[in-house]
Amino acid sequence: MTIDQILTLVVLVAVVTALIWDKVRADVVALSGAAVLLMAGVVRPVEVQSAFASPAILALASLFVIAYALELSGLLDRAIALAVRMCQRLGSTGVWLLLTMIGSVSCFLNSTPIVVLGAPVVRDVATAIGKSPKRYLMPLSYITILTGCCTLIGTSTNLLVDDMASVGGQARFGIFEITPVGLPMAIVGGLYLFLIGGRLLGRHLDDERVGEPRDVDHVRMNTAQVGDADLFAEKRPLQPARAIIALATFVGAILLATMGVAPIAATAFAGAVLLILLKVISADEAYSGLRPEILILIAGMVVIGIAMEESGLAAVASRMLIDGVDGLSPLVALIVLYVATMVLTELLSNATVAVMVTPVAIALAESLSVSPRPFLVAVMMAASAAFATPFGYQTNVIVYQMAGYRYMDFVRVGLPLNIISGAAAIAAIRVFFPF
Repeated sequence: MTIDQILTLVVLVAVVTALIWDKVRADVVALSGAAVLLMAGVVRPVEVQSAFASPAILALASLFVIAYALELSGLLDRAIALAVRMCQRLGSTGVWLLLTMIGSVSCFLNSTPIVVLGAPVVRDVATAIGKSPKRYLMPLSYITILTGCCTLIGTSTNLLVDDMASVGGQARFGIFEITPVGLPMAIVGGLYLFLIGGRLLGRHLDDERVGEPRDVDHVRMNTAQVGDADLFAEKRPLQPARAIIALATFVGAILLATMGVAPIAATAFAGAVLLILLKVISADEAYSGLRPEILILIAGMVVIGIAMEESGLAAVASRMLIDGVDGLSPLVALIVLYVATMVLTELLSNATVAVMVTPVAIALAESLSVSPRPFLVAVMMAASAAFATPFGYQTNVIVYQMAGYRYMDFVRVGLPLNIISGAAAIAAIRVFFPF
């Protein structure tokens, strides 16, 4: 190995170790790794600049601003109030309908603010109808993760994989190109939660008193710190004009990107600027709506990914995996890649896994002389499939601290969901993304 490869590997191991240790904020860890690589000359300043200006960062930042405008307009609060009334009429069935509606929103907006807003509502509704909130809060997190896999913009992981694949010379994905895989995965996972997972939770937890909330000021997750969800549940009056403009801007950005008029990074950015110009949201409010800890984390991990490519470390890792699957069929190689990615994402942040595995997926496909497309989709799905631990995904942490779950509750319900959703994803990839 060359000096650059050794340095990159040392930084990567250090970053992974720090993320598992979980004593330092993940965005600070990623930036520290990027700084070391820059000072060592493994990456150049221009490459660091390109990481912070990547389309994934621009798209996410713009979508965060639009989502915050929708929140400030009172539209989300009004929708939640209507959902509460529905649940009071329909009982337990109504709560599951509420989870489904919240999940559908997560197809287009980041799941973290959605769960932050929705979790207190689900908790209060469950309590009002005499059910344990524990029966529904874990499924809430899982459903938003699953539906986030249905579109390119549903989760930052998908945007990051698309960005890294583009750096590797692959064509960019359309917003709904992965929907034929994500949708069956979400449906199968949702049915499991409704028919088995929810009842499993109910049987084990209905007779338990909801645990005392943890010291939320010290609860961390792999992508950012999480506070008490109640602190974000400020009620805002509905402002019809602002709500209509914000919603129309969001829908317009999605439609223009879907029709190929411009990339989602461009349409979302234009939409965010338009909302500021129309005074739907002020510039100061727009800055407040950004989630810099997530954006910085992704940018820092992109720098590490660039170092892996430039130093040749990604090629070395790819060769090791290729040698391991030598003589196997593309389908078996796809399954191996999916399982490896899924295991990694239970331990590390989604951004870390996307950066580490995407170049390997492309090289693996090329070594088998097949299309990299199915392998990239597998990475997108598996990198979000963090169901078996409370710390694998940020929304898991939110419900973990709110409901006082035990660690093994996530293993009991999430591990079968990992297997079921993985099988659905592999089957759908095989049909809609041929080798």
